[in-house]
Amino acid sequence: MDTIQKAYKFRLYPNKEQQVLIAKTIGSCRYVYNYFLNQWNETYESTGKGLSYGKCSKALPGLKQGLDWLQEVDSTALQTALKHLDDGYKRFFKGLNDRPRFKNKRNPVQSYTSKYTNNNIRIQGKRVRLPKLGFVKIKLSKTLRGRIISATVRSTSSKRYYVALLVEEPKPQAFDRTGSHVGIDMGLKDLMVLSNGDTLPNIKSYQSLESKLAKAQRSLSRKEYGSANYHKAKIKVARIHERIADIRLDYLHKVTSALVKNHDFIAIEDLNVEAMLKDKYLAKSVGDVSLSKLVELLVYKAEWYDRKLVKVNRHFPSSQLCSACGYKNSKVKNLAVRKWTCPYCQTRHDRDLNASINILKEGERIHLRSTVGTTGVA
Repeated sequence: MDTIQKAYKFRLYPNKEQQVLIAKTIGSCRYVYNYFLNQWNETYESTGKGLSYGKCSKALPGLKQGLDWLQEVDSTALQTALKHLDDGYKRFFKGLNDRPRFKNKRNPVQSYTSKYTNNNIRIQGKRVRLPKLGFVKIKLSKTLRGRIISATVRSTSSKRYYVALLVEEPKPQAFDRTGSHVGIDMGLKDLMVLSNGDTLPNIKSYQSLESKLAKAQRSLSRKEYGSANYHKAKIKVARIHERIADIRLDYLHKVTSALVKNHDFIAIEDLNVEAMLKDKYLAKSVGDVSLSKLVELLVYKAEWYDRKLVKVNRHFPSSQLCSACGYKNSKVKNLAVRKWTCPYCQTRHDRDLNASINILKEGERIHLRSTVGTTGVA
């Protein structure tokens, strides 16, 4: 039976002692990560090569002997920190990302990951057992169907705790075939315009709470730095930010699930979100809509439920082409042009709907070409 790995996130309610141990574990993992990253960087600078997970893992017991506080925390969490460092350098050598950076205790989200071994992580009633922490109260919103692989404990700047349980479970049953193909034009005014004419609005989660956030930030700025009132105000600001992120993520999950359920074939544009975020006029709106997360959700849900998803090259002129006759109208490069008439066939176009139709056609062409290339049948 095919299986997938799926993470379930739950709210944790640790007691005071458990909160202290969580903080110690996070700090210990950060120390181990930074300690070996420094050694890794020195080796890279002198030899052009890195170390390895095996070498660092063998050196870890010696480091723990000199530092008693490293022995108080879960050993699998320290090993996982080394694994993350090894993975980061491997991606760097492959050119997939920059060289790993040192972890900072001021990051708004702090976390560590414990590996499952000998039933050390398990759900029991309304509690979850975690290494070293023992049983911790948990708010269960879903039932786990598979084998637990790891648990990632997170502490946020709003003083809330979460655990993400990575579970290996049977692949979800594919949705029934609908015969529907859809192209999607993603944007900022509307989140999506579909080639079938449907429009999914942009809920603008940040803008909906922007005034409340600004008020809380002004209140924070008036507090004496480091005072008790300062920390209370800081937590209030952090919780508004978390509320914004929760609203956005919930909406994106609902939208992407509906798309995957209702369409067998989905074509989207491969947008350069990183470049869009550098545009000072668009950055806030692009960050609010979270296009990268939207694509990420669509990709893995399409794979889970046996749907076909194709990305169209970002340089494809989807807005400029007439979806009726193929005429290319360069004047439509101007984003202010929302509706236009094709000078060749006189078809009247809505900019975004026309783009979504062209994205669907191009996606189907790409899919057909890849199918022919695989089967060798024209």
